[in-house]
Amino acid sequence: MFELLKGVTVLDLSTVVFGPFASQMLADFGADVIKVESPDGDIFRAAAPARSRGMGAGYLNLNRNKRSISLDLKTEAGRATLDRMIADADVFLHNMRPAAIARLDLGHERLATLNPRLVYCAAVGFGSDGPYADDPAYDDVIQSMTGFASMSIDPTAEPRLIPTVLTDKIAGLYAVAGILGALMSRERTGQGLAVEAAMFESLASFMLAEHLSGYVFEPPIGTLRYDRVVSPHRKPYPTADGHIAALPYSTKHWEKFLRLIGRDDLANADWVRDASRRSERIGELYAVLGQATPERTTAEWLTEFKRLDIPCGPVNRLEDLIDDPHLRAVGFFQSTAHPTEGAVTTVRQPLRFAGAATRADRAAPRLGIDGRAVLHEYGMDDAAIDALVASGAMILPAETPGTDDQSE
Repeated sequence: MFELLKGVTVLDLSTVVFGPFASQMLADFGADVIKVESPDGDIFRAAAPARSRGMGAGYLNLNRNKRSISLDLKTEAGRATLDRMIADADVFLHNMRPAAIARLDLGHERLATLNPRLVYCAAVGFGSDGPYADDPAYDDVIQSMTGFASMSIDPTAEPRLIPTVLTDKIAGLYAVAGILGALMSRERTGQGLAVEAAMFESLASFMLAEHLSGYVFEPPIGTLRYDRVVSPHRKPYPTADGHIAALPYSTKHWEKFLRLIGRDDLANADWVRDASRRSERIGELYAVLGQATPERTTAEWLTEFKRLDIPCGPVNRLEDLIDDPHLRAVGFFQSTAHPTEGAVTTVRQPLRFAGAATRADRAAPRLGIDGRAVLHEYGMDDAAIDALVASGAMILPAETPGTDDQSE
């Protein structure tokens, strides 16, 4: 991990992917992220596959560099303990619905009285001032509501979800940007801010960045589509032995490619050389590309396209990424020895900072494993901590229902 955010404490009450994806980035940047979990733990701990209960693969890959404390916030003692932590925290992150936050009395207005410098981030499904504010939100729902599921070059095709948890990760990036912006503002003003990162609005913004298209103008002068990316001819192209991704984009790219395949007539055409006119007929050029690629093998095309500096790449499967020579060369995959799970592989933080101080990564924690150490830092002695445990307000690993002794 880096030390860019060294000294920043984040209380992370989020679960599954959205919030943990965001808080892991903050942890990778060096923040002390304390994962505050219920006695049952983050539900994503249960996602298969796993070697042991509560330590699923997805959880392990989204929660490195964090510490875990398990508090029952339905108890007065649990909430009082969290309040004690909030008073000294820099960031409070949650992904609970408004009704749940209200029941726990963890809204921004009250927490700001405990700590005026607190950056409060609500990672929610829908913006709080809209009619959907209290609705539950998951990736499948938001992909469908924002048009992702219905986007197809075939208007008769059935709606289909993109096979990745797209919404959570995109909204998580927005949450990180919001938190970092609020921390910068606090440096100038001394006051914390409330940040709201909503899944629906985040993915709608992401989707419409290019697809707002003709509706940018009032009245609209076109459709809600960016023509280049909805062309039925835009796709991985068949080769003599497989497929290839290729994207001639600039005028030079198209001229080089068209001359390569003996289509000087198109290479010399005025409409091809004019970027605006070419964009109106881009589907015709994609069709020409698709007709030409079956004449050579994938390797032959990769060689030719790279020689001409035309963007291209193989059509990989997920399995191909594991042995991809570039990802291996840049150290993208991290193999570590987890204290309880044995050898594990995770993907590193993709950002790099030249000259930034670093320290060793911390393995994703067992449920509640850091509870005693964390509360010691907040001035609580063993007797007070033991009293919390005895009351049921705090869970330590050996006392976690349904799990083995997971202490280190």
